[in-house]
Amino acid sequence: MTLKVVQDHLQRPVSFMYPPRKIISLCPSITETLYALGLGGQIAGRTRYCIHPADQVKQAAIVGGTKQVKEELISRLQPDLIIAEKEENSKDMVEHLAEHFPVYACNVENFDDALKMIHDLGVICNREEAADKMASAVIEQFGHLQPSRAGRAAYVIWRNPYMVAGGRTFIDSILKKSGFNNVFRDLLERYPVVTIEDFLREKPDFILLSSEPYPFKDQHKEEFLQQVPGAKPVLVDGESFSWYGVHMIKTPAYLNALLKEMI
Repeated sequence: MTLKVVQDHLQRPVSFMYPPRKIISLCPSITETLYALGLGGQIAGRTRYCIHPADQVKQAAIVGGTKQVKEELISRLQPDLIIAEKEENSKDMVEHLAEHFPVYACNVENFDDALKMIHDLGVICNREEAADKMASAVIEQFGHLQPSRAGRAAYVIWRNPYMVAGGRTFIDSILKKSGFNNVFRDLLERYPVVTIEDFLREKPDFILLSSEPYPFKDQHKEEFLQQVPGAKPVLVDGESFSWYGVHMIKTPAYLNALLKEMI
């Protein structure tokens, strides 16, 4: 092993022993991608939300959630590298961990960022060839995506209060690739709080109700049917819209089926 110094996505210098033999991942999409890159033997820790691949993640210790971790457990694991994500992990937590451990932070806000993340994971984990093949597979599959002219859409991630995906989000880039015009794209916040009055003003053709982080169900479709006449509420798989990395390989097939059902 040798000392390697790289810049992460936040332009921070990160020094770590390369190739890393003990990795802790603090982002579900990244964890799934690391396993797909053949790094299962090196993943020492993960969050409780890192659930894919289900048959493999159980071997990695749960170090906490995405916003708070058990630092004593991380210390015992002695990681060579911790991989975090700007949106998923709180700034204070990442900065505190970086005082004691090498922390590489990714930042995924759109489709191209996701491809860069795959490539960079390959670089820092000695899996460049596998990462390039994965990125090529993602691009190939999205070449099969058949975007519709479905019109205006709102993507809802939370209830009480309602929160939606705005611009500069990976979800927004997937909506755009699917042919939707995100009605809340131009708001300042990436995940703004909105009201029923905002839905009525923007007049979306579709209201996409995500399965995560809030688990929207049929009764919530009925609420929107009553409160926002003219909009069609649709339950959607949140992982397909918000998980990046290797998960993106199967996203286009889901989107094609969803668009066919919706239109």
